[in-house]
Amino acid sequence: MKKWLILVVFIIAGISIYAYLNKNHRDIASEASSFNLSSEKLIAEFSINPIDSEQKYLNKTIEVSGLMTNLNPDNLTLNDKVFCQFSNEIRQTPSNNSQIIIKGRFIGYDDLLEEIKLDQCTIINNL
Repeated sequence: MKKWLILVVFIIAGISIYAYLNKNHRDIASEASSFNLSSEKLIAEFSINPIDSEQKYLNKTIEVSGLMTNLNPDNLTLNDKVFCQFSNEIRQTPSNNSQIIIKGRFIGYDDLLEEIKLDQCTIINNL
């Protein structure tokens, strides 16, 4: 009887651990944005107080509009300061120096490069 109880406990623990490790990931593209702002405003906030700004936006879904200054197959940069990493290769290829709106998850601020980092980005609008 005790053997069966121990077996059941191990099975339940195994299922719980498996469910915890394989839970669904966030779908940033379908989430509502917590903040909508321009890249200039975002850059200005971080230049004034990077610590408070990082706490304000950390792990939040935000929409950022700005001038695209650098384009690679899986990332782009807005106003030379907002680095946007895409999960897949960029399908819409906007031209350099065009206005664009990006939606992504804020993951941090790089003090050394003074860059704002977003991941899981999608292009909302190519103005």
